[in-house]
Amino acid sequence: MPGSRTGRPPVQRTVRRPAAARPVRDNAVQRLVRRLRKAWDRPLTAYYLIFGGSLLITVLGLVMVYSASQITALQMSLPGSYFFRKQLLAAAIGAGLLLAASRMPVKLHRALAYPILAGAVFLMALVQVPGIGVAVNGNQNWIALGGSFQIQPSEFGKLALVLWGADLIARKQDKKLLAQWKHMLVPLVPVAFMLLGLIMLGGDMGTAIILSAILFGLLWLAGAPTRLFVGVLSVAGAIGLLLIKTSANRMARLQCLGATEPQSGPVDCWQAVHGIYALASGGIFGSGLGASVEKWGQLPEAHTDFIFAVTGEELGLAGTLSVLGLFAALGYAGIRVAGRTEDPFVRYAAGGVTTWITAQAVINIGAVLGLLPIAGVPLPLFSYGGSALLPTMFAIGLLIAFARDEPAARAALSVRQPRFGKKRAGGAGLVQGPRRWNTMRRRASAARSSGER
Repeated sequence: MPGSRTGRPPVQRTVRRPAAARPVRDNAVQRLVRRLRKAWDRPLTAYYLIFGGSLLITVLGLVMVYSASQITALQMSLPGSYFFRKQLLAAAIGAGLLLAASRMPVKLHRALAYPILAGAVFLMALVQVPGIGVAVNGNQNWIALGGSFQIQPSEFGKLALVLWGADLIARKQDKKLLAQWKHMLVPLVPVAFMLLGLIMLGGDMGTAIILSAILFGLLWLAGAPTRLFVGVLSVAGAIGLLLIKTSANRMARLQCLGATEPQSGPVDCWQAVHGIYALASGGIFGSGLGASVEKWGQLPEAHTDFIFAVTGEELGLAGTLSVLGLFAALGYAGIRVAGRTEDPFVRYAAGGVTTWITAQAVINIGAVLGLLPIAGVPLPLFSYGGSALLPTMFAIGLLIAFARDEPAARAALSVRQPRFGKKRAGGAGLVQGPRRWNTMRRRASAARSSGER
């Protein structure tokens, strides 16, 4: 044969191309990651995460409040749905506040900062007036409204500090005053300490911790120098340590960290240990909705501070991870809103609200898991308590308004096909929305075609 002296056909050798020249084929995981990144980068991602996440947390919270509070209500000779109905009423009012806040312009939010702060300070001072303030579980932080309705003004102090602090720092940034430490601290830190003092007069250490977290979050967002930030943190830590040392109840809560028996020496760790028992008995998918054993008088505050433990017992690890995922999505969306805006007030307000909700969720869940001392703070949007639910839902409305106000989000919302078209003179109103959408789609297609040519 030609080309071969031995008569054998020539051996064809394949030349391998270098690795850089080979076509790279994406596997299923890489394609999924790419799609997720594309979804995260969409203009309305934060808007949908905040609205959908808060809605799911609130609805699941209503379900768990109904399940966890039935036994407590019956033991108090009340109807089984007593606490659920009160929480449902608060959620309905909170939904109205959320809708109103989400539709307010940023200027109106800034205008409300000082009235909300003044009202919160007045109510928090009114709590200490004999005959008006009411003590609950040893903490005098409530005002009776008549009947079975009470209000806790310190919960509104969180919203007041977020709005007022964001407006104050934004105005000082516009005047380029934040480079001076006295403008960074005054009057933000003194006013925050005044609110903390009014809260601690009633003995509510948990709310004071959340308020301190909001203060540190605002200072961090404002770009406080490290030494200044550490200085304020050290002062607050020293005050907190002093308050813990001078209170036998707070020292007992600190000593219950890692306890495995309800009676750990002279310290009563009943609540902390039975919270762990509830989580441990839930397994992967839980014992079933309404089938909790610990809520039958074993676990105190089952529908308020320790509702996460009942959730773990009835819905299992799957239910608790779902709640954690929803709070993580809400926190991510808040950080995204704060990071993408160019308005200083929006940045500080969104960061303050995100710090508030995230810190409160971490402290509550950490206490239930036995990783943190029991601080007596509710799980945001989830635990029973109208006083905590109303300002939190208003704050969620703030985040929704800020997410809608992003330039890319505004553009996406403006071209989104409306469900019902606006009525025009001439009677062709119902087709205005689809016609506008189709026209914009044709223009985009024509622009792509011309670009390809």
